[in-house]
Amino acid sequence: MQQESLSFLSSTLPPRNHHHYHHFPPFFSRLRLHNFPSLSFKPNTSSPSIFFTPNPPDSSLSSPSVAGTLESDIHEKLLYLDSLGIDFLALINRHPPLLSSPLSSLKSVVDYMTTPPINFSLPDLRRIVSMCPELLSSSLTSHTIPVITFLLREAGVDSTFDLRQALRRRPRLLACSVDLQLRPALYFLRGIGIAEPRRHTYLLSCSVEGKLRPRIDYFENKLGFSRRSASAMFKRFPQLFNYSIGENYEPKLGYLTGEMGRDAREVLEFPQYFSFSLENRIKPRHVACAAKGVRLPLAVMLRTKEDGFRDALEVHFVLNDSEELKRMKKPDVPALRFERGISLQCELVQWNEMRKIELELSSGCNSATT
Repeated sequence: MQQESLSFLSSTLPPRNHHHYHHFPPFFSRLRLHNFPSLSFKPNTSSPSIFFTPNPPDSSLSSPSVAGTLESDIHEKLLYLDSLGIDFLALINRHPPLLSSPLSSLKSVVDYMTTPPINFSLPDLRRIVSMCPELLSSSLTSHTIPVITFLLREAGVDSTFDLRQALRRRPRLLACSVDLQLRPALYFLRGIGIAEPRRHTYLLSCSVEGKLRPRIDYFENKLGFSRRSASAMFKRFPQLFNYSIGENYEPKLGYLTGEMGRDAREVLEFPQYFSFSLENRIKPRHVACAAKGVRLPLAVMLRTKEDGFRDALEVHFVLNDSEELKRMKKPDVPALRFERGISLQCELVQWNEMRKIELELSSGCNSATT
């Protein structure tokens, strides 16, 4: 029934003219709702309705005037958002409170986000709303403006340009509570030494207890890193907070310490290890190194482009061969000393023998003379 309701609403839309989203049609103020098919608000007990819960029906909607007002409001919101290129039908499926949001509130939010100083373009607004439909139903004065103010004044976002960049990257910031989520996350990030959270505003939408703290705890409790070392690793590479413990940390650490035979503490110096694909980068390059008997530093093995990696692999392979040849050609000092000792002994024996012969000859000559 819900899908039928959505299809029925869709049929009331006038044809879109994508070239005129920046201009509101002048006939909106003179719109005659009887030109559009009427919406049915009769309770339907056979299946849930997108507009009403079947049990119990809201008696306040039985009045023709109330039903007509609601119908008019929905039509106006539908047409207004459609003129901006925003799919109202898709949004109410994801965020039903939009149905009860006054049109005046929607317009206030849109005007605030698309005029200076925020000044988002309509394509940007469409993308933000599609990812964060809560923006349109949130109170402008008690929610949206406080979020913007927090980002500019407390989080250290330098300018409205940087603000737009931050919201483009993470529209969900606009759905977060300043007191319950944004400010606690800011204090946590500063506490581990991230001095410029404005460069990582996307992390402010993360739960401290649900996401940020457990990731540091994993390296401390599971791997035995000190709290200071684990925090320093996240300070060096804050994107590490975005990765899953079960789907990223554990399989990659298992491969590092198992197949690669490396110490897990190597990630303290190169936490970017977790940003590389296990199947497409880490395993193939380790296999290539193992085939040549080469052990490259993690940063050299993974960060370099393919050509650079192959060059580094060949250079280290040649160097390893050279060291092996040197080791093979290097004389064994004790053996050399032993050989030299034998040689000296032989020379001494030979000298003694020759000296003895000389003495005998000399003695024979003297006897003959006498």
